[in-house]
Amino acid sequence: MSLRFKSGETPELRAAMEALFAADPDLRRARQVAGALPDRSRAPGLKSLMMLIVEQQVSVASARAIWARVEAGTKPFSARRYLDHDEEALRGFGLSRPKMVYTRALAQAVTDGDLPLRRLKSMTDAEAMAALTAVKGIGRWTAEVYLLFALQRPDIFPAGDLALQAAAQDLKGLPARPDENQLAAMAEAWRPHRGVAARLLWRYYGVTRRRADPVSV
Repeated sequence: MSLRFKSGETPELRAAMEALFAADPDLRRARQVAGALPDRSRAPGLKSLMMLIVEQQVSVASARAIWARVEAGTKPFSARRYLDHDEEALRGFGLSRPKMVYTRALAQAVTDGDLPLRRLKSMTDAEAMAALTAVKGIGRWTAEVYLLFALQRPDIFPAGDLALQAAAQDLKGLPARPDENQLAAMAEAWRPHRGVAARLLWRYYGVTRRRADPVSV
């Protein structure tokens, strides 16, 4: 079953949450605090994947400004069109040196056929993760968030995400923030709806820490 993460909560999404509440009553409490889950879906494809790279380690406002310059300077946007721009042009968009390298590596992989974005849909989670992380600059977190929000994979859980770790610590009253392995082990109880659990915890974190949702998707 694929849970479409659209505005408004579908019967499928509500059913997934009820299953999560039965497996872990703490998640019901998170839901009561978090309220309705906002739509964070993205269109699959190069643009969404490249935006995930651009958005890392900068504010939402900065990421949007950088991406607006990228789009304005590469119309019509495509992998080949992006590769036409040299380092000076990419720097002018506001990209850091590492992000220039990573976004060009992504565009090159798509152009060469090394990353078959359209075929990811038919791959298993593990196969899609392997294909994505084979590209320089795409780490596990980026691949997981892309699979979760662009390809709508319902059981993806980015256990290495610091906001999810902090949310789990707060929700469970833990003395320390769980590390990636500890959170992954905790999330085993939430299968096969770990993606919904991640969305719920991100929203819980955003509300309790008085900040925008940590994932700008």
